[in-house]
Amino acid sequence: QVQLVESGGGLVQAGGSLRLSCAGSGGTFSTYAMGWFRQAPGKEREFVATIAWNGDFTYYADSVKGRFTISRDIAKNTVYLQMNSLKPEDTALYYCAAGSFSTRSAEYAYWGQGTQVTVSS
Repeated sequence: QVQLVESGGGLVQAGGSLRLSCAGSGGTFSTYAMGWFRQAPGKEREFVATIAWNGDFTYYADSVKGRFTISRDIAKNTVYLQMNSLKPEDTALYYCAAGSFSTRSAEYAYWGQGTQVTVSS
């Protein structure tokens, strides 16, 4: 069983930056691809970014490409999402998940509780 805990969310002005962290424990965390998803009020959960188990491959949603960077520190069992040039439309509850290298939420077996990101205009 893998446990995931997100941190780093908060309130930031448009154009600012935040770095989200996702600490994993238990099971075989390091063998899973990791993904970030987000869900805004009244909207469905959407894919943001994913990284392969060894960090060699990444993939981003078009809406965040060039602004967000996903990375992982295998030794620390932690995945990061560096978010730059934030926009009000990035406001959402951000989740990390462990599973397959995919944009589909159904491909991820383990989920954290989420961390709130709010971007003011």
